[in-house]
Amino acid sequence: MDLGRLIGRYPVAKSFRVRLADQAGIPRTGPVVLVANHSSMVDGPILFGVLPRRVVFLIKQEMFRGLAGRGLRRIGQLAVRRGVPDRAPLLAAQQVLRGGGVVGVFPEGTRGSGDVAQAQQGAAWLARSTGALVVPVACRGTRRPEGSGRRFRPVVDVLVGTPFELPADKGRQALEKATEQVRDRLATLVAELDSRRSVSGEAG
Repeated sequence: MDLGRLIGRYPVAKSFRVRLADQAGIPRTGPVVLVANHSSMVDGPILFGVLPRRVVFLIKQEMFRGLAGRGLRRIGQLAVRRGVPDRAPLLAAQQVLRGGGVVGVFPEGTRGSGDVAQAQQGAAWLARSTGALVVPVACRGTRRPEGSGRRFRPVVDVLVGTPFELPADKGRQALEKATEQVRDRLATLVAELDSRRSVSGEAG
């Protein structure tokens, strides 16, 4: 494991009890677009530390400030300007994938409930333009329930889904269809993880 992931793993281990399931779902080699739900700022650091391959995440540009921003750049993460046309990070992510790497995208575009009720088109575009596999990853337990106090090392579950390919059909409608496929696969995985956590007595 590289130094950046080691550094990221220890603070996570002290703050959360992370349970990773179906780790074999991530191919060991080849280009992968990893799509994950997003409900907390720590989702990215947790996934960066616990997944078996180094992931280059697309992260909002506001995070690239000060010491944290320098750290993100040092470990190769990509800044995205939300709300404005900006192809530069997508083209950089394309190069990562064409080099056989892993790119992480939160297709919801912003933090929320993490239920994946909607998705933006970037992840599907990247996978279709590079031939990368898509791997959905559900993460639950990072968001503190409203009205609750500070939690001591809450349980965070990470569930890796089955890799899948997107059709290579061209055109706007095909991209919209592929984006909905990404959203549906990820939302279904999140619902499965919620069900597992409900049975085990965990919530959120």
